[in-house]
Amino acid sequence: MAARKSDTKLYVIDTNVLIHDPAAILNFEEHQVVIPMTVLEELDKLKMGKASIATDCREAIRQIDRIIGDASPTEIAKGIPIERPDGDYQGHFSILLDTFQTPSRALPDDLNDNKIINSLVTLQEKYPNRETILITKDINMRLKARGCGVGAQDYQNDQLLSDVSLLETGYHHVDGSFWETQERVETFHDETGTYHRIPLNQLPDDMVINRFISDDKGFIGKVHQIGEEAALIKDFPKEQLMQTSAWGLKPRDTAQAMALNLLLDPDIHLVTLSGQAGSGKTILALAAAIEMTVATGQFRRIIATRSTRGLDEDIGFLPGTEAEKMEPWLGAITDNLEALHCDDENATSSVDYILQKVPLQFKSLNYIRGRSFQHSLILIDECQNLTPHQMKTIITRAGAGSKVICLGNLAQIDTPYLNPISSGLTYLIERFKHFPHGGTIHLQGSPRSELAEYAEAHL
Repeated sequence: MAARKSDTKLYVIDTNVLIHDPAAILNFEEHQVVIPMTVLEELDKLKMGKASIATDCREAIRQIDRIIGDASPTEIAKGIPIERPDGDYQGHFSILLDTFQTPSRALPDDLNDNKIINSLVTLQEKYPNRETILITKDINMRLKARGCGVGAQDYQNDQLLSDVSLLETGYHHVDGSFWETQERVETFHDETGTYHRIPLNQLPDDMVINRFISDDKGFIGKVHQIGEEAALIKDFPKEQLMQTSAWGLKPRDTAQAMALNLLLDPDIHLVTLSGQAGSGKTILALAAAIEMTVATGQFRRIIATRSTRGLDEDIGFLPGTEAEKMEPWLGAITDNLEALHCDDENATSSVDYILQKVPLQFKSLNYIRGRSFQHSLILIDECQNLTPHQMKTIITRAGAGSKVICLGNLAQIDTPYLNPISSGLTYLIERFKHFPHGGTIHLQGSPRSELAEYAEAHL
């Protein structure tokens, strides 16, 4: 009779998982986490430098060192109890040597991925009663592992959705008339506007603060408060919302009007705008940023940054200062500045005047870590290329009196090992959808041009 499988599994962690989340070791509950020696060597090679990936590598190495402590080689091979942040111990950690004998199902060992898989095959043969699973963000490596008879999975601990279609859009549209679906409504007015108190059982499930509600009859409201039994909806007349202006820019559709409302709201500290290319994310954010910095003086400066490529590689050896090096990556900002002033008599002079007058600073993400920006509007473009860990690092840079605006298109992810579900932008939207001082809008359509809209839909 075959021996019963052990309830505790062996999870072997690949390098890209530790770069994606340096604290991944802590997320496997009672099971044993194994780090191959090849992974430690890769972390060692990648830990030097200023790029974000190097910082994540160093943090992962420190996490491993904290767990190991002064354990002996025998204890490390057997498995060290993993201490949790709360002081409890759960699961075990060990390091896998790559000096096992060649397994019967061996891949050529000229690649590090193959060395890891070969070690897993040997590990599986050595411990047949324990399920061995490779955890990697690399799809091809998962395929090779499965081809060798080893279980392989993606790292999903920070994936909050099963389908990107379930992602919070920031608004709920009711077909027909919203009021025809309501049985009991209490309406009142004060100096800030008109409000409706509506029982929760008359509203869509999972209602969140700062989500908009609209219908086909022109009603637009925003969830202001949520109590135990009822929600308070602030009424925004559609005509008034569509007349909202920021630095001369007016919204072209309802979604843009909702986005502009969130951007200009002083009580909203985090705004995320997602949507396809040309939907107006950057120009809306930039117009609102200039309005709040120059016209109203709400912020002292604008910090503009973006992921340059992939896991945010170093900005390289382009000549000039940090701002000059970032200019090629932040062309979208200057392009939209030109669009905001395209009707001026001399658009180039207007843009130059704005760049001189507006305290606009271009920053590389590599140099944001460890800093704190006070009374600043932080504009982060291309957020879909950031990991959840990188997103946390950036958002926590916001100091007192600051506002963060995150922009991204989940259909244009350029980073290896990221997809719409695991993107930091998706993670941020889901984690902050219940935050009373945050809001998100998914912009529809492509007002950039008919050509851009057709290309987005058909290419």
